[in-house]
Amino acid sequence: MNKVFVLLFTLIFLIGCSSDTATNGGATQAAGAKKVFVYNQINSITSLDPAFARSQNNIWGVDHLFNGLVRLDEQLNIKPSIAKSWEISEDGKTYTFRLRDDVFFHDHEIFESGKGRKVVAQDVVNSFNRIVDNKVNSPGSWLFKGKIDENNAFTAIDESTFVLKLNKAFRPMLGILTMQYCSIIPQEVVNQLGKDFRSNPIGTGPFKFKKWIEGQALFLTKNENYFEGSNASNVDGVKVEFMSDRKTAFLEMMKGKIDFMSGLESSIANELLTPTGELNPQKKDQLQLLKAPYLNTEYLGINLKQNPSNPLMKKKVRQALNYGFDRAQMLKTLRNNIGKPADAGFTPRGLPSYNADAAPGYNYNPDKARQLLKEAGYPNGKGLSEIELLTNKDYLDLCTFIARQWEDLGVKVKIELMESATLRQQMTNGNADFFRASWIADYPDAESFFTVFYSKNAAPPRYTRFENAKFDQLYEQALQENEDAKRYDLYHQMDRILIEEAPVIFLFYDETALFVQKDIKGISKNAINLLDVRGVRK
Repeated sequence: MNKVFVLLFTLIFLIGCSSDTATNGGATQAAGAKKVFVYNQINSITSLDPAFARSQNNIWGVDHLFNGLVRLDEQLNIKPSIAKSWEISEDGKTYTFRLRDDVFFHDHEIFESGKGRKVVAQDVVNSFNRIVDNKVNSPGSWLFKGKIDENNAFTAIDESTFVLKLNKAFRPMLGILTMQYCSIIPQEVVNQLGKDFRSNPIGTGPFKFKKWIEGQALFLTKNENYFEGSNASNVDGVKVEFMSDRKTAFLEMMKGKIDFMSGLESSIANELLTPTGELNPQKKDQLQLLKAPYLNTEYLGINLKQNPSNPLMKKKVRQALNYGFDRAQMLKTLRNNIGKPADAGFTPRGLPSYNADAAPGYNYNPDKARQLLKEAGYPNGKGLSEIELLTNKDYLDLCTFIARQWEDLGVKVKIELMESATLRQQMTNGNADFFRASWIADYPDAESFFTVFYSKNAAPPRYTRFENAKFDQLYEQALQENEDAKRYDLYHQMDRILIEEAPVIFLFYDETALFVQKDIKGISKNAINLLDVRGVRK
């Protein structure tokens, strides 16, 4: 990076924080300097408007600046935020929220005397209407699509009471409302700025917008008037770097210029981790490793409607492939044990409903795999035509590992590399017979994963074209069930159907790998991989 630009970034941030302190803008702070929490994003932020909080890079930025009615804690429990309490009607269709009276938007010239005004229920109405407004074209419009009473969906009863009405019960709705799409915005500021709101955001969050140099750095300053208190974190600001190369970011972290880094790539995995997935002992004096379940299930999908002559149409062949490779060895060899074998169906670890005992899945059992192939009419793979597996380059090593183990069963696999966008298009159009894919939860409920197999859904998400009447019945029943224990039992029944029918080859449940400087405390580990900076201390 040009040294002039580096100096410019530093000066900009110092002006926002203090006129009589000095900092290098990085992780290491001089005595008496303002404390700045610095992290890197591989992909640049494209918008700080909550209506466009689609990707992780945007979601993290929006979360620093805004709040919703409700939020998630580290264990994915739904907690109050702008709403201090709520009630759900007996039929599950009406949600009534009571708002706090001490939540204020960040200061802006459009407000009286330039001071941020209090958030009221009409702000919630405006924010949600904006999500579903076709003119805004928010990628989050699906949140409410087909679920709300469109004539009377969002209502402000008074300044502190907001009502959401659904056209039918949908139990995961509270979880959906924790998504950053549902952040509360000041409509008058949006009206004044128009599309420029994306780069001049005004929210209620723990940090305030200061400066964004697109593709290079984002600067935020602490909101001293934050309604949840300003003492949880002792940092004065946040700086987000946008270095697209993980190796470069890693080197900057080892120099002490970055406080936090998320994720790995093969070029640095062995420098940071042991083969068993622990932090390299040589790095323990400087870094911390935080691992947590991540709501992402990796799988190989099978298009069950594409080619009737394909041997993958036979259930016993699909089951044999699930038994025919060693997931634990795959993770140890290729991912330094980041992730867990998918041993209990499609619902990943980290969700409250996950239960390997209630939905026991596949383990490595080559003898069982050979027996199933024989029963399917392919003893030792004899007569089984070559299977083509589509993937992108990022998963070539994983697919190669699996294919080699299947070769020991007599199953021949040809791996075809495709660009990610092309592969996704093939999956959507139904032209991919066998493909590598993943599903990341949009909200912390197993329904987000089972929607991948509900027959009334198109592709995406139903790339497998799976159809099962009993599964559909259980899915619809679960949406109506408000008691967690009963709903989880329905989820386990659905996972058992998926395990039996095997529309996918279950690979692994992902994990987050967070690398943090030793002097940083309060980083939240959560299964949605959200960087919550409210409690960070430096």
